[in-house]
Amino acid sequence: MPDNFIQNLTQRLQQPLPGWEAQLRMAHTTRRLYVEAPADARQAGVLAALFQKNEAWQVVFIVRNQTGGDHHGGQIGFPGGKYEPKDASMQDTALREAEEEVGIRRQDVTVLGKLTELYIPVSNFQVHPFVGFLANEPSFILQEDEVSAVLTVPLAHFQKEDAVKTTNIRIGKHLVLQNVPYFDTGGKVLWGATAMMLNELLHLVR
Repeated sequence: MPDNFIQNLTQRLQQPLPGWEAQLRMAHTTRRLYVEAPADARQAGVLAALFQKNEAWQVVFIVRNQTGGDHHGGQIGFPGGKYEPKDASMQDTALREAEEEVGIRRQDVTVLGKLTELYIPVSNFQVHPFVGFLANEPSFILQEDEVSAVLTVPLAHFQKEDAVKTTNIRIGKHLVLQNVPYFDTGGKVLWGATAMMLNELLHLVR
């Protein structure tokens, strides 16, 4: 594995995680009301895939298609999706979905560890986020009915002082969340559960 970054991150993932404390720093204040997942929550796995390009560590995101039935349509997220009975584990779910959505072959991924699970009340999903390492830049193949684009962003970008901003976000016809923290990603808004999970990863990287 290249340099000490991956080794250090792997070791840090095996230690106690910053968890909810780190996640909440990128959450709207109302998220404090929704911590524990209910018994009927659906299960999902996502993959934060890291690879090195131009001597900088990149993380892979997707832009979800804007569809009528998807609560997260149009948003930036990690590749991933819901658990299926054929999956051997939640890690298997994350790897399968990453391969289906953007063509990251599961055999090319070295899973370094797992971040803290996060409940998403709007879709009733308990998300299991995994961190994976790719030795080479992947060749992306998009599942076009679900994914409109792939974004690869240097981790260092999110550590800049001006990367975190706030904005108002409409989540329904009659509901607008005020002063929502988000990561400015090349002019795109990365917010919500993905921003919360990413912030925990950034704490480990720091």
